[in-house]
Amino acid sequence: MPPPADIVKVAIEWPGANAQLIEIDQKKPLSSIIREVCDGWSLSGSEQFALRYADGPQLYITEQSRSEIKNGTILRLAISPTRAARQLLERIQSHGMDARLEALKELAKLSADGTFATEFINMEGIVVLARLVESGTHFGEMLAFTLTAFLELMDHGIVSWDLISLSFIKQIAGYVNQPMVDVSILQRSLAILESMVLNSHSLYHRVAQEITVGQLIAHLSNQEIQTYAIALINALFLKAPEDRRQEMASTLAQKHLRSIILNHIIRGNRPIKAEMAHQLYVLQVLTFNLLEERMMTKMDPSDQAQRDIIFELRRIAFDGDNDPNSSTEKRKAMYTKDYKMLGFTNHVNPAMDFTQTPPGMLALDNMLYLAKLHQDTYIRIVLENSSREDKHECPFGRCAIELTRMLCEILQVGELPNEGCNDYHPMFFTHDRAWEEFFCVCVQLLNKTWKEMRATAEDFNKVMQVVREQITRALAMKPSSLDQLKSKLRGLSYTEILRLRQSERLSQDDFQSPPIIELRERIQPEILELIKQQRLNRLCEGGCFRKIGNRRRQEKFWFCRLSLNHKVLHYGDLEELPQGEVPFELLTDKIPVADIKSVVTGKDCPHMKEKSALKQNKEVLELAFSILHDPDEALNFIAPNKYEYCIWTDGLCALLGREMGSDLTRSDLDTLISMEMKLRLLDLENITIPEAPPPVPKEPSTYNFTYHYG
Repeated sequence: MPPPADIVKVAIEWPGANAQLIEIDQKKPLSSIIREVCDGWSLSGSEQFALRYADGPQLYITEQSRSEIKNGTILRLAISPTRAARQLLERIQSHGMDARLEALKELAKLSADGTFATEFINMEGIVVLARLVESGTHFGEMLAFTLTAFLELMDHGIVSWDLISLSFIKQIAGYVNQPMVDVSILQRSLAILESMVLNSHSLYHRVAQEITVGQLIAHLSNQEIQTYAIALINALFLKAPEDRRQEMASTLAQKHLRSIILNHIIRGNRPIKAEMAHQLYVLQVLTFNLLEERMMTKMDPSDQAQRDIIFELRRIAFDGDNDPNSSTEKRKAMYTKDYKMLGFTNHVNPAMDFTQTPPGMLALDNMLYLAKLHQDTYIRIVLENSSREDKHECPFGRCAIELTRMLCEILQVGELPNEGCNDYHPMFFTHDRAWEEFFCVCVQLLNKTWKEMRATAEDFNKVMQVVREQITRALAMKPSSLDQLKSKLRGLSYTEILRLRQSERLSQDDFQSPPIIELRERIQPEILELIKQQRLNRLCEGGCFRKIGNRRRQEKFWFCRLSLNHKVLHYGDLEELPQGEVPFELLTDKIPVADIKSVVTGKDCPHMKEKSALKQNKEVLELAFSILHDPDEALNFIAPNKYEYCIWTDGLCALLGREMGSDLTRSDLDTLISMEMKLRLLDLENITIPEAPPPVPKEPSTYNFTYHYG
């Protein structure tokens, strides 16, 4: 008989004594259970004790968290969080340096526990730690543990960052600004400053006064602290008032941030990890967001300075065509003709073309950059189109305005960075004017595609759709430079786009004749079984997942894999990312597949219903799934990416005998069926397959025929 749902069998350890194997009744108060455990070892004062996990983070067990205890868990009897907090508070203020170091080391570990943190903070522990830092008497390991404990405690959100004193900020900033500071201290100091900036508007101003961007950039040459330094630069950039962001961007440009990132990080000798990729993505987004003001600024047709820019575009394109002696009327007619050749929609007053936002004045800025910095290209495009037949000319002005709007959409100009997104483009770090150069490459692509399509004015939207597809496909290949982007775009001609579209359409729709549909239906079960086996094999290999609620800087992981007989899921905590296969012996917890009730995803997951669950942002919701199993428990996952999410949700559904419904399964199914059908139909190429089978011939008039063997 299985044990009742409210009974959990565990082992409890106590130093110097044999472990107790007991059954915990989840209906009984935790204090009663602790009293019974203490009685088993003849320990008095049970209220001074608590239960903690023996493995992993060794968190305290509370009435709120006790439901997470599973059968076979090893627990440890320990002093209560209140008593531990009081003892550590006394020890970190002791005069003996060795005793203080040990206390701070233990405090740094315990501070990650929310129960302990609450008790320690209630005893003014944060104030004591801040005072130790402000005194400036701690160095080396002792200071590193002090800063770690401080950051862990503040990370629980129990105390407001606004309570931090100016002298504390100055001391932390001093560690960042000083040369030859220990790496561990620098990492924690940068992390603390980043949290200050992100969590308090008033602290942003104080930190900005103490920290020089130049000093942060200097730290980028050190591979151990690069990520922390860029994270702080991003935080300062993100929280800067709008009127100061452009100024900060100019400072970063003067300090050659872009080229330092390119040479020391992107082209460095280490692979870029997920957190660094995220910080580069954030920097890319914040840099492009500087364009938002111009993107949302309408042109004022009465502003002479703005009108002069349009005159300059005309002058550069048609410099030799001016006749200084011509009359006003003649000049006006000539301007109108020139503006039409430049491709503006409003030939009389082209300023009106820039009154729509987006792209607003940003489009005019791009056009002027092309005309001045790539003058030959600009003149060639304009004159080439002005000499074509009217119906085939590519309207440069209209195209440039629409292209600017499209690029703003593709690169999400004006939108805040997404947590968890790592989608940075290396090529944007290869040029000081990357946005403008990107536009120049794309406007030449547009002109080329227009010619390939032999487009007319009526085809404008169709051309823009093709150009959008060319650009997004090229960006997806992550070109490392603008020259490589040009190369990728050359390979994505209009003919190639048509071929790709047809290929994708075939892979999605295949053929629609009844014989082909029947063949597809006969093949599908075999392919689904193949996909199912692949998913289950991947579950047997296992996967590593980030622990929920941990800061990205100090990632902790856990591993889960399916037993080879497909009957048990094994899982357990890991100290670091595994380099190879994780043996089952290291995975201390397990769930019988027979106990799994269902698999839920997104908002239905228990860990996504909690208020603090990573702020429930869209990216995390799309990667979250949970296994609900007996007795009323859940194993919660956040996949590292969409691919792993699909693999695991498919595999778990296959394990439970349910339909695999992920996008990846649909894609794999379409691809494999398409390949299999093309192989089977290879001999029928260029042969029309009839819609219906051929008719059965008429019966012969007589059946009097035989075959004689000779």
